This record gives sequence, structure tokens and C-alpha cells, in this order.
Amino acid sequence: MTRSTPTPTSPPTPPTPPAPPAPARWSVAAEPYDSPVAAALWRAYYTEVSDRWYLLHEGHVTDPDELEREIAADTGEYLAPPDGVLLVARYEGEPVGTAGVRLADATTAELKRVFLRTEARGRGGAALLVAAAEDAARALGAERIVLDTRGDLVEARALYARLGYAESAPHNDEEFADHWFTKELTARWDS
Repeated sequence: MTRSTPTPTSPPTPPTPPAPPAPARWSVAAEPYDSPVAAALWRAYYTEVSDRWYLLHEGHVTDPDELEREIAADTGEYLAPPDGVLLVARYEGEPVGTAGVRLADATTAELKRVFLRTEARGRGGAALLVAAAEDAARALGAERIVLDTRGDLVEARALYARLGYAESAPHNDEEFADHWFTKELTARWDS
């Protein structure tokens, strides 16, 4: 009879813990209108739309002194609670866009400052921001949402049309606005 030598056994390998979930590429959350993040995004937004207007109509970018005056003149305090909210979109953790909502009256919210930095465009963030703004408007009690934009902001107009906004009569006398949109906000049911 041959005696076999037992083979040493290794201790059992502990199960590999599951990998943590990959971070969501996009997140949207409320941000104080006067935070450094909000201020940087407001500057980027205003610089882009102002330069675009001046280049189209006068062939040059915005005068730096005018740019500073206009950025400082619109503090965004109308986007503070209880009647407003500023949302910041982050892509892979980096702040890249904004959308604001303020109550114009008891049942109407106004969409403001919808913006994505150039490098974040084309990835679905604009629709995500607008949807979050619509949810914020509902939370404020709004039954409809309105906005204004300019004719040269063709991408914005196409986005709003794609998201169910309809061109409407002017709801304000904003100096540079030449297109107004509205959308009825129906209750949103989350399952």
C-alpha cells in the first residue's frame, strides 16, 4: 500500500468585493447663486452670449469694461430660495453648466441662464439641465414655464423646441430677446 502525501491546500481566497459603482458622468444639484462655482459659470455664460452678439452685429468681442459692468449688474439673486433656484450640472465631477428657475408669478416659472461650457456640449447635459429645472419649477408650484432667447442662439431654440417648448407671445420686454417660449408643466410621476 502506497501512502500518499497530502498536498498542502491554500487558505480559501476571500471573495473579491464588488467594484464600487462607476461615478455617474452627469449630476445636477442646487447651488447658491453667489457661490464661486456659480460666479465662474455666470462669467463664462455671459461672456459667450455677449461676445457672440457683438461679433455678429459689430464684428468684435465685448469691451472688457462693459463685460465686467454687465456681469456685476446681474447678481442672480432672483435665483435664490424661496422663489428661485440655480442648478449646476457637473460632468465627471467638474462644474460645466447652469440652469436657473425663478417664479414670475404664483403659477409661472421663468427659465434663466441655461448654459453648458463648450467642452461639455453634445453629451446630453442640456436636456438633463432643463428637465431638472422643470422639476424645480414644479417644486416651486409652477404650472408652466417660460423663457426668452435670441435669434442667433439657434442651438438654444432647437433644444427648447425638441424638449416640447412652443414659441409664444412675449412675456417680457427684455432688450435682446426676440424669441419667447412656453411649456405647460404636467405633474411628473416617479416610479
